[in-house]
Amino acid sequence: MEFSPADLERLLMFEHARKACETQYGKDPLDSENLLKWGGALLELSQFQNVPDAKLMLNDAISKLEQSLTINPGKHQALWCLGNAYTSQAFLIPDAVEARVHFDKAAEFFQKAENEDPGNDLYLKALEVAAKAPELHSEFHKHAGQQILGGGASASSNANSGKKKKKKNNDFTYDVCGWIILGLGIVAWVNMAKSLGPPPPAR
Repeated sequence: MEFSPADLERLLMFEHARKACETQYGKDPLDSENLLKWGGALLELSQFQNVPDAKLMLNDAISKLEQSLTINPGKHQALWCLGNAYTSQAFLIPDAVEARVHFDKAAEFFQKAENEDPGNDLYLKALEVAAKAPELHSEFHKHAGQQILGGGASASSNANSGKKKKKKNNDFTYDVCGWIILGLGIVAWVNMAKSLGPPPPAR
């Protein structure tokens, strides 16, 4: 797996955040904000893993986010992150029926987040994307299946169409992941801004 310099920077940033949260958890296991950050970092890091490792990391993220909600049930950011975790899990599952269960859970958490913070554009957009997610999942896995199976045409035309399909599939994958990453990036930025505290007063 090759990463761009920007990807490597993100990977290092979220790995550092994960370790810091793990240390903080040892000091205060009831810090719901820390659990939220930890779950968010794991969610981000899952994007850089192979499928089996991504699934494990997403399960860990869900566990941390659920812990955060046990401590603070109305934490809308944790509800929204849980929706993203279930969406990410669903895209890793080829079976449409099984994936649908995860998409339904995701939509439920996005709705709860919006109920806690009505009118939040990010949560409304997440609900909108969640409604289209099963269709995107179907397209994604159809393209992935075509890449694996190939076609019955000649080798030269197959090579050309394979390149086009691969580019189209990659574009589609990046579109889907882009929405998830955009939202996660916004939450991470907001959480980091909160942890830095307010700017010093002007003199």
